[in-house]
Amino acid sequence: MKLTLHVWRQKNAQDTGGMVRYDVPNVNEHMSFLEMLDVLNESLIEKGQDPIAFDHDCREGICGMCGMMINGKAHGGFPGTTVCQVHMRHFKDGDVIYLEPWRAKAFPVIKDLAVNRASFDRIIAAGGFISVPTGSAPDGNAIPIRKQDADLAMDAAACIGCGACVAACPNAAAALFVGAKISHLGHLPQGKVERDRRALAMVQQMNIEGFANCTNIGECEAACPKDIKLEVIARTNRDYIKAAFTERPDSTSAGAG
Repeated sequence: MKLTLHVWRQKNAQDTGGMVRYDVPNVNEHMSFLEMLDVLNESLIEKGQDPIAFDHDCREGICGMCGMMINGKAHGGFPGTTVCQVHMRHFKDGDVIYLEPWRAKAFPVIKDLAVNRASFDRIIAAGGFISVPTGSAPDGNAIPIRKQDADLAMDAAACIGCGACVAACPNAAAALFVGAKISHLGHLPQGKVERDRRALAMVQQMNIEGFANCTNIGECEAACPKDIKLEVIARTNRDYIKAAFTERPDSTSAGAG
């Protein structure tokens, strides 16, 4: 089949950028979306043109690297699916497809469809850790954990940090991502020690990075390829409010409340 792509091309974060049209013939329905872009890039290189930059790594929906807006929807709007898991059989001959990068102040464009998501790394570094002794892994049954808590922790841990929640949110909020990381550790005994400090530090860092506030629109949950639920945001709010009144301010949490 033949497709028409309108792709956002931008040299760097300072460049204004703009949409460029490309005709892509002989697209096989069994190709993944990224493989289709690979074919387009090969043709651009053969013509001496600059290939389209886009994020990718494992191409199995695990790493969270890939991500772009396809026809205005994060990851293309397919439920529980990352861009690398989208296949061309979802499109038909003659379709016109628009590709844009994640749009958020905290995700500056590196080039074309690739954005800098280091802000997520800094949020994790602020509080996404637990105090445990180093050494060999402990026995899995050494610390009793309720199945309900274990299930909730595992559900939150499924977050791959792709940034679709931010891109889909009209406010460019990172509340679902932060909520997933706080809930993941907060449901487990190992994460109880830093629970209050974690909420203060990660929310503070989220604000420093320039993410806006959550207004419970719910687009983040709909766009999340791992089906993270809005309830993790409620837990973040609960932990943060409690910590703001009970946690003694220090160098990592001062001003977060």
